[in-house]
Amino acid sequence: MLPTPSTSHVSFDTVYEPAEDSYLFLDTLSSAAEAAWLTNRFNPDSSDSPSSTAPLLVEVGSGSGVVIAFAAANSRHIFGRDDILVLPIDVNNDACRATRQTVQTAIAEKVDKAQRQQPQFAGSLMADLVSPLKPGCVDVLLFNPPYVPTPELPAMPSTGSTTRDTTTLSRSEKFDYESYLLSLSYAGGADGMEITNRFIDAIPSTLNPERGVAYLLLCAQNKPEQVKARIVQNWPGWTAEIVGRSGVQAGWEKLIILRICRG
Repeated sequence: MLPTPSTSHVSFDTVYEPAEDSYLFLDTLSSAAEAAWLTNRFNPDSSDSPSSTAPLLVEVGSGSGVVIAFAAANSRHIFGRDDILVLPIDVNNDACRATRQTVQTAIAEKVDKAQRQQPQFAGSLMADLVSPLKPGCVDVLLFNPPYVPTPELPAMPSTGSTTRDTTTLSRSEKFDYESYLLSLSYAGGADGMEITNRFIDAIPSTLNPERGVAYLLLCAQNKPEQVKARIVQNWPGWTAEIVGRSGVQAGWEKLIILRICRG
């Protein structure tokens, strides 16, 4: 079993704490079947690999950074190569800072310094979904979205905003501020799909046209079979397959991971 990156430095008052959905991502990416699929797609020694260029892995909504740090630290097992470039994105500045440390620590602990090629951390971006990225630049795109159905979405933080000093806040103000930041990680609006639908719409233009692949986590109330059908019907030449399942049902929160790619 591959080790889970440490998140002991993260304040979970304002950053989503790794839970069943996070661990489903870890288990899915490192499973024998999915690691073989990704290695075949991205290992430069594979006859089926469309390019030998180092893959760019982007995680939207990185939270604590546990998923992207795991992928980076175990890139040889998952992708069949060490020269992966990782770029996490989150709307929560606290999450961006937490992710930075999680990724850098995981890489430092895992990587053999004698290796000529190593996973590289490209920095952590505070942004709305994939808005700062160039079209067609992402090879592997991960998203564990805010999937809980809620009456409305929380307001988006302003771009470039910094972590708020909570020492001057009253107890109730501090609680409200921390609750707001946490709501960014789970509140999905109608059917839990308002943020996810925007992400799905951005997939075709964001992924590398030759080898790009997206992994999207959904819960049962997000109606994953309808999402699959929509992609296949509306995007000629694309596939959407369930590659990970939680196997556990907590109320309606039965989770799956969808792999979306061309061909």
